[in-house]
Amino acid sequence: MHNFLDFEKPIAELEGKIEELRHLSDDGEINIAEEVARLQVKADRLLRQAYAKLTSWQKTQVARHPDRPHSSDYIANLIEDFTPLAGDRLFGEDRAIIGGIGRFRGYTVVIIGQEKGSDTNSRIEHNFGMARPEGYRKAQRLMGLANRFGLPVVTLVDSAGAYPGIGAEERGQAAAIARSIETCLGLKVPLVCAIIGEGGSGGAIAIATANQVLMLEHAVYSVISPEGCASILWRSGEQAQQAAEALKLTAQDLIKLGVIDEIMPEPLGGAQRDKREAIETVGEAIEKSLRELRKFDGVELRQRRREKFLEIGRKGLA
Repeated sequence: MHNFLDFEKPIAELEGKIEELRHLSDDGEINIAEEVARLQVKADRLLRQAYAKLTSWQKTQVARHPDRPHSSDYIANLIEDFTPLAGDRLFGEDRAIIGGIGRFRGYTVVIIGQEKGSDTNSRIEHNFGMARPEGYRKAQRLMGLANRFGLPVVTLVDSAGAYPGIGAEERGQAAAIARSIETCLGLKVPLVCAIIGEGGSGGAIAIATANQVLMLEHAVYSVISPEGCASILWRSGEQAQQAAEALKLTAQDLIKLGVIDEIMPEPLGGAQRDKREAIETVGEAIEKSLRELRKFDGVELRQRRREKFLEIGRKGLA
């Protein structure tokens, strides 16, 4: 059974009726199969209409949907012979960021992903995808390993942001994020990032400063969450919908601004409705990007990546 969002209530009611009918036997007075087919067509139409005109706030809700595939799902389905690597060699292990080495469609890659968890226990284990400094230092260590051995790096972004707790700040959260961005910019290997859910603030850009930034159709990517923005500007989280519109956080906004390079289509109703199709689409996009980036040597890859982000700044000043 799907977890329905607020704006999906009419669809939820229809799909509930469809499920009820499927459990009824055909008593001869009504053709159950025909009625189910008719209602299914109506439900699909409503779903298509709803997702064709999502507001920025509704897209934020879809991006946060608990049933969307997480980084661990992408790694399990796309990476063969995955060997997880842990720890930052300075403080400890941070499960909000998972990573390691594996085989991706003929490439040996280092893959790094932000993991939110899928149930109460795993969400607590992964700190809801909000990394502490040791998580970003682990990412730096893995990127350095990739650079040393000439391996492409693939990153998966899905986090509300870096963990803002006192302990994280005491251990140098801001510096860890800055060093992670610096590490991304210095790599002489291909770096491809896929934003699969939420891309929140510095917590996302720390591993998203890539040659190619891909983004799922209903993902979001922003300097701050709508709630955080609203609490600063209006002193109230109730203005989150208005903030979401102003932040230009959707894939459709960001492709126009030149912040991302490609929008990856999602199944009708979002990635949560067909995880296998969503994961395959992301896999195809990453493979295409890696194939294109193989044309460039290390120095050129690094230079193109730096120029890409400098150009975003120039556009902002123009």
